[in-house]
Amino acid sequence: MENKNVLVLGAAITGIPTAIELHNMGYDVIINDYKPLSELDESIRELEGLSIEIITGNHPLDLAYTCDFIVISPGVPTDIPLVEEARKLGKEVISEIELGYRMTKTPIIAITGTNGKTTTTALLGEIMEASGRKTFVTGNIGSPMIAEVKNASPEDVFVLEASSFQLETTIDFKPAVSAILNITPDHLNRHKTLENYISAKSKIFSNQSKEDYTILNWDNPETRKLSGLAKSKVLFFSRKEILPEGAYVEDEYLTLSLNGKKVRVIDIKDIFIPGKHNLENALAAALIAYCMDVDENIIKKILQDFRGVEHRIEYVCEIDGVIYYNDSKGTNPDSSIQALITMTRPTVLIAGGMDKGTDFDEFVSYFDGKVKALVLFGETAAKIDAAARQAGFYNIYQVSDLEEAVIKSKELASSGDCVLLSPACASWDMFKSYEQRGRLFKSIVRGL
Repeated sequence: MENKNVLVLGAAITGIPTAIELHNMGYDVIINDYKPLSELDESIRELEGLSIEIITGNHPLDLAYTCDFIVISPGVPTDIPLVEEARKLGKEVISEIELGYRMTKTPIIAITGTNGKTTTTALLGEIMEASGRKTFVTGNIGSPMIAEVKNASPEDVFVLEASSFQLETTIDFKPAVSAILNITPDHLNRHKTLENYISAKSKIFSNQSKEDYTILNWDNPETRKLSGLAKSKVLFFSRKEILPEGAYVEDEYLTLSLNGKKVRVIDIKDIFIPGKHNLENALAAALIAYCMDVDENIIKKILQDFRGVEHRIEYVCEIDGVIYYNDSKGTNPDSSIQALITMTRPTVLIAGGMDKGTDFDEFVSYFDGKVKALVLFGETAAKIDAAARQAGFYNIYQVSDLEEAVIKSKELASSGDCVLLSPACASWDMFKSYEQRGRLFKSIVRGL
């Protein structure tokens, strides 16, 4: 409490709860957002009646001098002049998860990775809840961690989905168990290089010690290479190989091996959520839970029952023999590739969105024998179109918005096909979030 003047940068999903919690703790809070007040979300009204100063429309440099430290929202770049000036002055710039960590004694399980974070976090949250521990599923999924700190005791557990944007501004953050599910190129418009992106992800385990666990994907070359950097006990999970320790598939059973004990948990065909990528998510969640002393029978039951998460290969409905899937969570090419692999019907694919500087050549290589038509919208429409034509795929339609994309897809699809929204891009060119994009898709489809 010595540093009483706090600047919260960004009035988005985490910024407003952070400002409110700090205000309630007795801090003097300023919240600053680059957008004008008229363009901010309705949630800004939650600050009405509180002595929190709101500054919008730019990032004034003088705010660096009046604050004691900055809590920065994930969507605010760390290289803006205001942040750089604050750092020159020796002011800490921290993320909301760093702030939450400093304010709790509740154990934290932190999960990151390019793809699979949300599904694995939600799945693990259900396993931990079923084990009898009060569980707070937070971060990029559920409530911001800071909003739940006051409700959590040392006997409870946080299951936290952590993005690279949140991790890059951590300092002391130290989870009891950390996991990196996979790493493929993403957010290069923000991180500039793959090395910077990997470095941000690696901060999830950088403060861990030998009594902590780090869970890594053996099958992903980038995550496997990180094992030598961790000071914690490293365990791997693998869908492809039998390991001496960790989580793997043996004789078609999800198998766990830890501290000399080996258990067969579940026949992989009995795991409810489909796809090879979801098998990896199940392996990771099971291994994390086992490290937290959860009984294998509880893990088995949840793997049998867990129905997946909204916006991730989510069944919407069937119309005239055509199944519609919402995979708005497919915000990069690798994630959308996994969705395509899961499809068992001829697919009309809706893709496109904000350009994050990624390459689409590998993405379009998975179209052959799977995608019958491609419907594109958003900033990247022309870029994906060019990549597809270069690969010899020509059945392409560019449209102006998501509603037109759905209507066009209905025209193109026949009974026995599916329509898949899996954009391979972020949503921010046309939407506030991938959730908004996915819910609009479902609304349009159900309106057919």
